[in-house]
Amino acid sequence: MILQENLAYLGNLAELLKIERDEDWARFQKQLKEQPVNARIKEGITWFPLKIVEDGFGFGSYPFLVVEKTNGPAKHSFQSGQPVELFSNHENHQGESLKGTIAFVDQARMKIQFRVDELPDWTDDGKIGLNVSFDEKSYKEMFAALNNVINAKNNRLSEIRDAITSEEKRLSEIEYSCSHGNLNASQNEAARGVVNDLVVSVVHGPPGTGKTTTLIHAMQELARLKKKVLCCAPSNAAVDHLVEGLGEKGIRVLRLGNPAKVHSKANAFTVDVKLVEDKDYSRVREWKRRAKELRSLGSKYKRSFGREEAEQRKLIFKEAKEMMREARETELFLLDRLIDQADVICTTLVGSANEMLRDRTFDVVVIDEAGQALEPACWIPIAKGNKLVLAGDHLQLPPTIFSNEAAQKGLAISLMERTARIEKGVHFLNVQYRMNEKIAAFSNKHFYEGKLTADSAVARRMLEGDLNPIQFIDTAGTGYNEEAGAEGHSRMNKGEAELALKMYSMLKEQTQQFFSCALISPYRAQIELLERVFKEEEVTINTVDSFQGQEADVVIISLVRSNDENEIGFLKDYRRMNVALTRARKKLIVIGDSATIGGDSFYQELLQFFELEESYESAWIYMS
Repeated sequence: MILQENLAYLGNLAELLKIERDEDWARFQKQLKEQPVNARIKEGITWFPLKIVEDGFGFGSYPFLVVEKTNGPAKHSFQSGQPVELFSNHENHQGESLKGTIAFVDQARMKIQFRVDELPDWTDDGKIGLNVSFDEKSYKEMFAALNNVINAKNNRLSEIRDAITSEEKRLSEIEYSCSHGNLNASQNEAARGVVNDLVVSVVHGPPGTGKTTTLIHAMQELARLKKKVLCCAPSNAAVDHLVEGLGEKGIRVLRLGNPAKVHSKANAFTVDVKLVEDKDYSRVREWKRRAKELRSLGSKYKRSFGREEAEQRKLIFKEAKEMMREARETELFLLDRLIDQADVICTTLVGSANEMLRDRTFDVVVIDEAGQALEPACWIPIAKGNKLVLAGDHLQLPPTIFSNEAAQKGLAISLMERTARIEKGVHFLNVQYRMNEKIAAFSNKHFYEGKLTADSAVARRMLEGDLNPIQFIDTAGTGYNEEAGAEGHSRMNKGEAELALKMYSMLKEQTQQFFSCALISPYRAQIELLERVFKEEEVTINTVDSFQGQEADVVIISLVRSNDENEIGFLKDYRRMNVALTRARKKLIVIGDSATIGGDSFYQELLQFFELEESYESAWIYMS
């Protein structure tokens, strides 16, 4: 019965993924195809014109370009690992394009890797640009993974699939008694579970409970036991965070794919760096150098149209191609050796479909930040493992879904959320090391059944001279009404932004000490407004989603919504609010309109909490 229910669920998931893909494609078409170039440049989805600042051959001896944009806003939508399309706007090459992948990107520069033997001639002719490209590959890998798990029979993948919704086969009779003195009791219990649990293990880590530390210690123990681990996460940033931690502990870790940041400490563990460090790589380097020289020589014939010149160019490029083939084969051999030597391979969920891992099996597959991962993406690495570990917090941000229909019908339910419904094999980390116990109190009660305790080192820490670590500033009746953002997108509240600045300035004057401060809001338009209002201040300003996983001494939350209809929009996502409320270490200030949000049961409970803690004030007190 359980098997049939599982298969029906997974089949439905495939249908929902189709809905999501179609919605994603429609958004892409509208964003890219229906807008002129200048509008796309302004929106940050196109760079044009580009200046080529470097070219060469990277991993696999495939070509790369480093390009620099020459105009447009500093902010853009490009991310490491994202597919992009290089295009020509030259009169002789209109419509020419080439797809590639971003290896790294900052505000003005980008390195793009291509999967072709050589770049087309039009890349040298100027007037080139870059567009975001639709990520069809990720959807193909997810559909293939779902099909794989649905059809799995009498193998380890089918056991993992069935253990997700069954208490059977979750716990092992074998017990490795690994214990680390710098872990607390719940962390040690979770680390032992990662090693011991038979098929599926869940590490549930609420904010500030040391989930990453626990995972790294568990992977240390797995390495000691000679277990091969594949460690994945939904985003490049989350993968790099794990890589850095594993590297610091001396674990032999290899980072596949594209690192999220150019100067990340994780770069030292990437394939590119590890290959260059290999003593046998000098041959590859020499072949690439000679191939580049030959290509350069062949390019001299590009503008000559004589038969003899054309034949000469053909021979030169044939020799260069042979050099690159030799380099590529040797490079793949060296990479295979690197994978064999590594204790832990780290990559994104979709990145685990890398051809170098296609025929490999791992003792353990660890998925971090599993609460934010699409379930279909999780099945890509799971198929490569004998055991599954899901780590994260399904009570924080869910997976990002474009289609409301798909989200409401179940695509927004993560694999971790499904798996955590059965308590066997779920290891709850119950001590938080981030925030004052009053800051944690509401989330602890509402989301975690009061199971969390604050470590003594943080339980009562506050800003020097401050009297209360939590405040709710009620703007009801002040006229601080919300407005539509630019071009009708998102929402903003000028009154709340000015009040936030006043509260921050008062704290600075009151404490006379340095403290880190973050201003967060669910609304992008409010973030843009706060950036203008706080332009002279050294603070972090970000959306709630972007600030997950981060923290600051002081956090000021602007709820924004203030209207006569009591519409609260994004605020209905209570898990998003759980993230917002648990970022502060020493001081939490929430600014909002009780008249607008108070009709919602969750926010009514939140307002009552602040009142009971004598931390509820009217904004009128601070209005001059």
